[in-house]
Amino acid sequence: MQSLTPAVAIIGRPNVGKSTLFNRLVGRRQAIVHDLPGVTRDRIAGSAQIDDDRSVELVDTGGLVPDDDPLGLSEQVFLAIEASDLLLLLVDGKEGLVAADEKVVAAVRRHGKPTVLVVNKGDTNAAQDQFADFYRLGLEHQLLISAEHGTGINDLRDLIAELVPLEEAPTEQDGAPALAIVGRPNVGKSSVLNRLLGESRVLVSPVAGTTRDPIDTVLEWDDRTWRLIDTAGIRRRSQVEGVAEGVAVMFARRQMERADVVVLVVDAAAGVTTGDLSIAGLAWEMGRGVVVALNKWDLLDPESRQDLEDSWPRLEELLSSPPRINVSALTGRRVDRLLPAVAALHERLQTQLATAEVNRIFERSVRDHQAPQKGGRPWKLYYATQVATAPPTFMLFANRTLDRRDTYRRYLENRLRAELDLAGVPVRLVIRKRG
Repeated sequence: MQSLTPAVAIIGRPNVGKSTLFNRLVGRRQAIVHDLPGVTRDRIAGSAQIDDDRSVELVDTGGLVPDDDPLGLSEQVFLAIEASDLLLLLVDGKEGLVAADEKVVAAVRRHGKPTVLVVNKGDTNAAQDQFADFYRLGLEHQLLISAEHGTGINDLRDLIAELVPLEEAPTEQDGAPALAIVGRPNVGKSSVLNRLLGESRVLVSPVAGTTRDPIDTVLEWDDRTWRLIDTAGIRRRSQVEGVAEGVAVMFARRQMERADVVVLVVDAAAGVTTGDLSIAGLAWEMGRGVVVALNKWDLLDPESRQDLEDSWPRLEELLSSPPRINVSALTGRRVDRLLPAVAALHERLQTQLATAEVNRIFERSVRDHQAPQKGGRPWKLYYATQVATAPPTFMLFANRTLDRRDTYRRYLENRLRAELDLAGVPVRLVIRKRG
């Protein structure tokens, strides 16, 4: 069973080195890797490897200033805290324990989250001399590090691995496929959800999910049971004004990890933004099918519609021509087309081929377009077979591997989609070298 990725938030007052620690832990191992422009994660969130086979969703928050927050920035930090499994509370060891740190600890303690006190700038004599003073804050776990120079980072990774939970994704309710509704803040996710629930035949019951206790909604549509992921959470989070996009991406990841198919709600009036591409790219990397709902379609004037069409190709290419439905959650226009599109996409994700058919498709593809030679030697395919569904995954044995960004790999993936009518379906090729 798949494990859910734990979330770890770096918190603390301003200017203690939170972003430096974030960059140190994330390094170059970003969660979304794609050779299309604009597909980048908001800097507030990223994937950090903590040991050989485990990673966490790391969140870099703004400075926490309890009781002195005229811009409301602390609310963003508290949202990240609520969504996290572990907190790294960073303090400035060179400056020593100050009253602001005590206020931060008092504010954070109310949330009841496991917390590691990370004393930064441990390469200085002042931090080493004052390290013991921080035990007055009463936190069980305390480490001395230097985010800038990397001192103590391995110990921090070990402690994170020890403290973060290993939660298993819940089993499907009676085999019901799971649907997540995701998107940037204030694009109309809860409105789309309410329309779906209102137009579904039977609302069966709320069902508890994982140990984090999200509330899923089970509904019957077209004689089939579907499970809407964490609908209480979707409603609550979408109603919070000014949610940072990085936090929204983290929420989306949590929902998509438990889903089979995703409805990505995009504000048609705003066009396709980098935030939309971030969430779409994350869904694609996770192997989820995506139906794009372009909401607020009824509000577009001719100029806005043209701007949308100009921005659409980036999302279309990233998701390999996904199903697109132009909707208005406000009026209900075309919302009834979403679930049929979701059902059709879910069926395509389950595509299963016999080995003979897999080899015929790849042999035709190679015959029609030979791979570029490398070192004077052509790429040669020996054998292919399908090894998984959802997403369809194929094992290829060849005389050499192909880099994940290799244009010939992209050609083989696209040819497979064309042959099998898998538009909008992530296709995975695992290429093994065989002598």
